[in-house]
Amino acid sequence: MLNPLPKSLQAYGWLVLCAVSGLAMLFLFDDSCQMDGGQHHLFARWAWTHHELFVGVWSRPLFTFVYAFPAAIGFQASRALTILICLLIAWQTWRLAEDLRLNRAPLSIALLFLQPSFFLFCADTMTEPIFALTFVVALRLHHKGKLVAGMIVASLMILARPEGFFLGVLWAIWVLRMVDGGWRIPSGVAAGETESPQFRQTFRWIKSAIRNPQSAIKVLWLATGSFLWWLAAFLLTGDALFIKNNWPSNWPVTGTMYGAHGLLAYPSRLTEIVGLFLLPCFVYGLVWLLKRRQLTTLTSSFLLLFVLHTIFRAFGLLGSAGYPRYMVAISPAIALITLVGWNLMTAWFAHVSRPVKLGCAAVLLVVSAWTNFVYADGAEWSRDARAINAAFSFWQQQSAQLPISRFIWSKPYAAILFDRDPWENPAFTRDRGTDLKTLRELPSGSLVVWDALAGPKEFQLHADDFQTAGFSLLHSQAFQLKGYVLSRSWFGFGGTRHQTIYVLYKP
Repeated sequence: MLNPLPKSLQAYGWLVLCAVSGLAMLFLFDDSCQMDGGQHHLFARWAWTHHELFVGVWSRPLFTFVYAFPAAIGFQASRALTILICLLIAWQTWRLAEDLRLNRAPLSIALLFLQPSFFLFCADTMTEPIFALTFVVALRLHHKGKLVAGMIVASLMILARPEGFFLGVLWAIWVLRMVDGGWRIPSGVAAGETESPQFRQTFRWIKSAIRNPQSAIKVLWLATGSFLWWLAAFLLTGDALFIKNNWPSNWPVTGTMYGAHGLLAYPSRLTEIVGLFLLPCFVYGLVWLLKRRQLTTLTSSFLLLFVLHTIFRAFGLLGSAGYPRYMVAISPAIALITLVGWNLMTAWFAHVSRPVKLGCAAVLLVVSAWTNFVYADGAEWSRDARAINAAFSFWQQQSAQLPISRFIWSKPYAAILFDRDPWENPAFTRDRGTDLKTLRELPSGSLVVWDALAGPKEFQLHADDFQTAGFSLLHSQAFQLKGYVLSRSWFGFGGTRHQTIYVLYKP
């Protein structure tokens, strides 16, 4: 339905366009749209000082190890690495589509970057992209019959995100089904040759594995990543229970600061996961594959994480905030399911002239790309970087006579800009009395860069509280931060962000 160029040229063309879009995100937005992005960069940047960060639960060992090198150069270098990782994900997704003999395989590259959440974080420092790269590489190895290599790579997913545990269990089921002769590797939807595995056999294979330990031993390769994590943590810290002891206290199994929002809260954000205009292709492809029990590695991966996060969000489990970005972890599967739906739906227009089909496809892709940019532009937290840049410029004029003994911040971007150790920030408890006592005990020369939105929301502290604790207000500036596109809010996106930045100093 696209042009008749060789598939490799089509793929390279899509990769170039995706690289340009990633670079545009890099230069148009200085900071992450969520604070976790800056926090992960800080972990990687300062892991060379605090070695336990290389094996920390929240800092994510795989992410920190890979990003520690560019993070030592700077935030932009870390974000540039993410663009490269996302291009590698796109490349591997295309190659997986070729392995599965899907028609229009190069289009999978575009369908990956046209996922709004994937595009939003393609030049960020979140953990989902490195997870997605590990996932798609392991999936390619699995489908090529290299089961041990696939399991070893898949075992690294838990070093990037907690979802790696659940996908690891699912992976074990796939392997047990294959080694017991119950499932041959799919050869492709487009060619009509995909073997249809029987879901009813799954529990039979699990029961067989329990009764026959030799079968279970075959999937122990999936524990490789966890073992390496434990070993590295033990060697670095000397604590055999470091992973357990390092588990964040605000990550309880039940109860969360983000609340419980019902079973529809996460599904309602499918348009942010797949894309508004591509959602029909995805749903049609998913239903078609499920009905025929084809490409179950793709469908089961999506359904597992989607159902889990729906439940976590609905009942407030595991501290879930219900972010659409969680599904970026399996974005290659989403792209290929969408491609299946695209291929099936194009058959409906077999009698339409080629120019009309090309025009309609081009319009759909361009509108989807524009919608993605509007979505990214409406992620207003990233605009705070402009205000913090102004605060940094103010401080540079004062730094000659005001030394910094300790740095306190409400947004990680401030610590990035000032290049300060994140360990300097107090461990705020959200108890005002306790936190005011902590602030009073901070040494002279403590510098604070605080904002009027994230600070009160995340830490329950306002700029006035610092003044109460003995800090002097050096500078405050109010900002009306506008996006590049929407001058007012549409369905919660766009509009002006009203922000104030405070610079306080303890004499």
